[in-house]
Amino acid sequence: MQVRLKNILKLNDTVAVAVSGGCDSMCLLHFLRANADKLGFSVIALNVEHGIRGKNSISDTQFVKNYCDKNDIPLLTYSVNAIKHAQENKLSIEQSARVLRYQCFHDALSKNKCTKIATAHHRDDNVETVLFNLFRGTGLKGLAGIKSEREDSIIRPLLSIDRKELEEYAKINSVPYITDETNLSDDYTRNHIRHNIVPKIKELFPELNQSVERLSEIASIDDEYLTSVAQNIVSEEGATASVAIPCHPAIFSRAIIIALKKMGVKKDWEKAHIQSVIELASLSNGSKICLLDSIIAIREYDKIVFYKEQAKALNEQPFSLGETLFNSAKLSINKTQGAVDFKSGLFADLDKIPKTSVLRTRRDGDIFTKFGGGTKLLNDYFTDKKVAQRTRDEKVLLADGNVVLAIFGLAISDKIKVDENTQNIVALNVLD
Repeated sequence: MQVRLKNILKLNDTVAVAVSGGCDSMCLLHFLRANADKLGFSVIALNVEHGIRGKNSISDTQFVKNYCDKNDIPLLTYSVNAIKHAQENKLSIEQSARVLRYQCFHDALSKNKCTKIATAHHRDDNVETVLFNLFRGTGLKGLAGIKSEREDSIIRPLLSIDRKELEEYAKINSVPYITDETNLSDDYTRNHIRHNIVPKIKELFPELNQSVERLSEIASIDDEYLTSVAQNIVSEEGATASVAIPCHPAIFSRAIIIALKKMGVKKDWEKAHIQSVIELASLSNGSKICLLDSIIAIREYDKIVFYKEQAKALNEQPFSLGETLFNSAKLSINKTQGAVDFKSGLFADLDKIPKTSVLRTRRDGDIFTKFGGGTKLLNDYFTDKKVAQRTRDEKVLLADGNVVLAIFGLAISDKIKVDENTQNIVALNVLD
């Protein structure tokens, strides 16, 4: 049996084999245990009792325990309630069992019980997965099927092995196993594909397993390349993520998913969300849509920016010298000492700032006289400077009535600029 271990298991690894008691996982446990000393890694077993099949499920766990005891194999056991979890989270029992099973895997890894988790997925499983994804409607990632190694230290050494090879291995090596009666039922979608669809296809295409394996390899290579290209047009700044536009649709859709993941969205996005963002790219600057988890996507010139909507700050406070916190901005307003490098920040004539001036955020009707002259609406000035609409309400202003005297971090008004008659210079800075 040609099991792929190169590059997925390393010297001194401790691999936990996910064992259900079925033929596939028992063969994997037997094979890895037989080769562990020779290849320099350790083997333990991990069993998850899903609470689906009552006494039979508990009996299967006992079978695994007895085998491990007899063969001096350390065993980790978990017990979960997949039926209750499915009901509470509106999942199928299949989906629920998988979610809980992988939670157990990650628990074992996080507690350093092992360095790798090995599951017994084989070539027939990959065929069923690819067909299942195809029938649901999928792209390259779905056609890539099951990966031999995941980023979370979960490995699948048997992906190049057919189910019949495993059955033959069990027979030759006298590997005991039990049969889960749910695997014989067509009540589950995957079982229906296994028992009814795959045999019909193999009547016409006997080399189905090998053909799907080649398809998965090609799709995986192409998907990895396109995803790497998409990574290059996604950037992060503070609590936002952005995607540069325009770009090819094949790249754009992947970049959107990457950006959503950076915003904390892992799995709840849908195709409709991706399509909405794609359409947003053709709309005018400032157009925006609400997605999920309070995330907004907005067209900002040559990019789509993703951010979480924040409550608009409307408060104000009197202007005074010193350091102050205004909303989330830490400001420094201090008189300068000695020579001034006017390129190092914003500087104003303190005596030109009216006593009635305040620190606040923008309001309708605000006007601004830019440095060097020329008065216009503040919003028009922001547009000229390509200040994103979503950040305009965050800008801290020094204002007197509707007259904006300074925009912290951006500009000083001509009305309070330093000139040859200035005696008191004040620096207006935003601190990190």
